[in-house]
Amino acid sequence: MRRKVRDEDEIGELNIVPYLDIVTNLVMFILVSMVGLISLGVLDVGTPKIGAPDTASAAAPAPSDTPPLTLTVAISDKGFFVAGTGGVLPGDTGTTTNVDTERPPTVPRKNGLYDYAALGELLAMIKVKFPNETRVILLAEDDIAYDFVIQTMDACRERKGAGEGGGNQTLFPNVWLSTLRG
Repeated sequence: MRRKVRDEDEIGELNIVPYLDIVTNLVMFILVSMVGLISLGVLDVGTPKIGAPDTASAAAPAPSDTPPLTLTVAISDKGFFVAGTGGVLPGDTGTTTNVDTERPPTVPRKNGLYDYAALGELLAMIKVKFPNETRVILLAEDDIAYDFVIQTMDACRERKGAGEGGGNQTLFPNVWLSTLRG
């Protein structure tokens, strides 16, 4: 004699409330973690503006003794090319922002590595001639690794151990990114 199992006894009610609590807590934890990680990966850079200036910012700047400098640093597999308008840069014979990668680089690679210290020294000499300038346009060839771009940005922003008392010397903190097309 077998007892007949009723459908009601076999099917029990599933309590999913503890699972929903765990999933809700995990989602909140992941969201809070991502907000913290995103802020660590932010780089403060700008892009050059193309077109007519805004009417709000079109007010004529006060005349100064030195013309404005449009400083450009290009990263190539040969080294760094530095160019600018508004003044003759050290080692340059003209005033152009066009980067000529056919000529030898302004700061060549040293033993196969980029010479960030020499770039910092050159930019420090430029900063002496143009103390009010804060902007630099950073160009890079398409095949330049991201790490080299970041290290070049750091070298353009400040020179390590060159300030008062061995601190850092601020050079050109406003870095604008662009690409170098051949």
